[in-house]
Amino acid sequence: MKHEVIEKNVGLLALLMVLAVSIGGLTQIVPLFFQDVTNTPVEGMKPYTALELEGRDIYIREGCVGCHSQMIRPFRAETERYGHYSVAGESVWDHPFLWGSKRTGPDLARVGGRYSDDWHRAHLYNPRNVVPESKMPSYPWLVDQPVDNALTETKMRTLRTLGVPYSDEDIAGARDAVKGRSEMDALVAYLQVLGTAIKNKR
Repeated sequence: MKHEVIEKNVGLLALLMVLAVSIGGLTQIVPLFFQDVTNTPVEGMKPYTALELEGRDIYIREGCVGCHSQMIRPFRAETERYGHYSVAGESVWDHPFLWGSKRTGPDLARVGGRYSDDWHRAHLYNPRNVVPESKMPSYPWLVDQPVDNALTETKMRTLRTLGVPYSDEDIAGARDAVKGRSEMDALVAYLQVLGTAIKNKR
């Protein structure tokens, strides 16, 4: 019988399994590329400012995404704690997206505007100053470290080729927009914008 030939040939069985999983995966994933709900930004969303963009890169560099997700699942327990569930339109301009899945710390998808700038600064400088039981590491060097603006324009130009609607004026003023600002300023600016596109609609 044909199935016995397949079952006794490990290489052929593995190949057919990969083929079956690939076809199944493609039928689920490919249609998403053509749906407006996954490709259209939520109404009123704005691209990151130069300072927020640099803050996002600092967030990635410091490994924040390793402990904090940015994706609220559509379950009551999640929405009651964090707010409106995440939608694809919030992430269309994120390259790479930072949804994550690890939650050593709380989800940050809706953290924007929840705390003051001063709270974030104190928390990042030494988390235990504001949350005594926190396991989060401290980031005191961000206060004195200036933002490196050498590549800010290039980043924005590159993102524009990927569909982020940066204007020529945005790009031309990028270096000046972050000049003299600390990495702490940038990271706080990024955190304060997270989730605000959906929040402002509610």
